[in-house]
Amino acid sequence: MVMNRVGVAMIGLGLAVKPHALALRDLAQRIDFLGGFSPSETRRSAFHRQYDLPVFDSLDALLADPRVQAILILTPPRTHAAVAAQAVRAGKHILLEKPVDVNLDGARRTVEAVASAGLKLGVVFQHRYRGAVLTLRDLLAQGEIGEIISASASVRWWRGPDYFAQPGRGILARDGGGVLLTQAIHTLDVLLNLVGPAEEVTASCKTSALRAIDTEDVACATVRYRCGALGVIDATTVAYPGYPERVEIAGTRGSAVLEAGRLLVHRAGKASMDIAGSSQGGGGADPMAFSHEPHRALLEDFVDAIQTGREALASGRSALPVHALIDAILESSRIRQPVKVRDALG
Repeated sequence: MVMNRVGVAMIGLGLAVKPHALALRDLAQRIDFLGGFSPSETRRSAFHRQYDLPVFDSLDALLADPRVQAILILTPPRTHAAVAAQAVRAGKHILLEKPVDVNLDGARRTVEAVASAGLKLGVVFQHRYRGAVLTLRDLLAQGEIGEIISASASVRWWRGPDYFAQPGRGILARDGGGVLLTQAIHTLDVLLNLVGPAEEVTASCKTSALRAIDTEDVACATVRYRCGALGVIDATTVAYPGYPERVEIAGTRGSAVLEAGRLLVHRAGKASMDIAGSSQGGGGADPMAFSHEPHRALLEDFVDAIQTGREALASGRSALPVHALIDAILESSRIRQPVKVRDALG
């Protein structure tokens, strides 16, 4: 059965726009992209000129257009709740750039509001759609690595002066958080998607002297997962020149290492697996130096979810556990004590 194309619009034309624009062009046979909007005329013109895609002159016009079935929201984190609420009132499905909100309570309110309206909410956790991640997810589900004993994540990235030169970058009032909410959230989401929710953390976070920001750019935590496994989280944007992010899982039958898009698996009594993938994960000075293919897979999955009525792999509800984890890490660092991770899914 051939389905009609889904009408999509975009709000926010800043730093994050490139992989989405490229994915939209790739999916032109499935998506009718009706236009992007930014309150900045300069950004609208640059977007149209660079990607040869249409723009809306006003947010009201975008929201009122009956052809728009879904909206891709790429605005700063502190604006997500308000923009998503406007989209809900207009009856539009939402694909929301991470984070859903700056904390679990806000994220949960947005998830519930969209669900109550009978609309779909997807979150831009494109790392879930990497081939290596999907393969490892299947291997874990099949018990190939056995019972998980240890699961850790390392995000040792670099962000230079140019990145923080943008007004408000790294400032709580604009971004809502630092390395955990802005950069490491992708890797932490993959970790929890593979291992399951965290139960308790003991953490320490700080702001280095490298840049004039008020959010953390160094964070470390020990983690106890609900499944019983233990692990560590190490996240920073001060590691020049930036290294591929890693997720490492050890089980009773073997171990696995994800390094950006590459997967290495060792299992007792079986041949090793080495699945090649890009080592570029956006960890260096150029935060957009990565393939847009996972974004394309995410966008196509979201369109499928709208057309079939199922939930997207990166649904809004499935994004809540990583918010609960980040909240707990920051709270543990603040009070200098272990903190129980809230049950994000209720």
